[in-house]
Amino acid sequence: MTAMQRRRIDHDADWLDVANQWNVRDDTIYLNHGSFGPPPNPVAEAKRDWLQRMECQPMDFFCRHFEQAVVDARGALARFVGTNRKDLVLCDNATAAMNIVARSFPLSCGDQVLLTNHEYGAVHRIWQRACEQTGAQLRVANLPVRCHTSADVLHPLLAAVSASTRLIVVSHITSPTAIIFPIVDICREAADRDIPVCVDGPHAVATLDLALDRLGCAFYTASCHKWLSASLGSGFLYVHPAWQDRIQPMQQSWGRLQPEIPHTWDEEFTWPGTRDATSLFTIPDAIVFLENIGCEAFRQRTHWLAQYARRALEQLFNTMAIVPDSTTWYQTMTLIPLPVGNHAGLQQQLWKRFHIEVPIIQFEDNWYIRVSCHLYNSTSHIDLLVKALAVLCRSGGG
Repeated sequence: MTAMQRRRIDHDADWLDVANQWNVRDDTIYLNHGSFGPPPNPVAEAKRDWLQRMECQPMDFFCRHFEQAVVDARGALARFVGTNRKDLVLCDNATAAMNIVARSFPLSCGDQVLLTNHEYGAVHRIWQRACEQTGAQLRVANLPVRCHTSADVLHPLLAAVSASTRLIVVSHITSPTAIIFPIVDICREAADRDIPVCVDGPHAVATLDLALDRLGCAFYTASCHKWLSASLGSGFLYVHPAWQDRIQPMQQSWGRLQPEIPHTWDEEFTWPGTRDATSLFTIPDAIVFLENIGCEAFRQRTHWLAQYARRALEQLFNTMAIVPDSTTWYQTMTLIPLPVGNHAGLQQQLWKRFHIEVPIIQFEDNWYIRVSCHLYNSTSHIDLLVKALAVLCRSGGG
């Protein structure tokens, strides 16, 4: 009998042994894995082991074991996300990966880079700087807040494409609105127009069953310390073979440790200089941990919790979520509109009065709550959130 068959997705008690693999502080209800995800105990232990190996004998670690550890981590990750090891390099996070693309992508005066209004704020800033430095223009496609069909995403995005569009940058799962975008459709439509696509995917790794080689994108940036739950400071950049000769590290160093020299694009990223890269080496441990539970079991349980939160908050606020109630549109996070009003202080009040960590987001002049659910969460956490919100919103504490 498999782990998924033993554990019922709607029974908290069946998941208690898994939840106990995390050391979330006892005084905290943590419903914000989407921002900063704590690693489970086996991953945290692996991080400590790597760090001890590095600090007790740096020469042995760096000169004899470092490069193989990089290869092993890249190999495990490439298998997990559906690509070849030579098409993927490791970096600290999705932001670092996006900066690599922005610094390397060829732009000229008059070119346009197209984003959407649902993109992560840091991504906007990265490409704004790239455009300012090259004379290119940053253009933003205004998608509706509420999306019910793929056309709600595709039509306004493609309507914003012009003869000057050189790159489309789009999230796989949006950060401010927690929407799963139809990436395959977007990449296909962009390919028909000879426009490469850069996908920002930190919320998709583990959350979705990725097959990067089949998405059709030129670039894919992601973090592994979110839903995969590797140690903080672990991410990657995927580059389609057609674009690899354009991509260079942000920081020029040896590429590989002497006496070896880099021969291929990916080897230039192996050695960026002396640093603590041990978080990257926990990626295989995080994959093993999740696969031992069952990736599909993880996805079903976390979606069920997100759905539980969605329905409870819809009932509390007499409102509706911004996307249909389907795994096509959301998975481990759900975004719910808050009542009309100024909720700028609500996130801090939830923490100060109830020790609940959950983001309150202002998007397109309205306020929302974004609830993230991982395997250490339970319905009791969500019930306490609902009770706290009822108190605060009734008293005007938001």
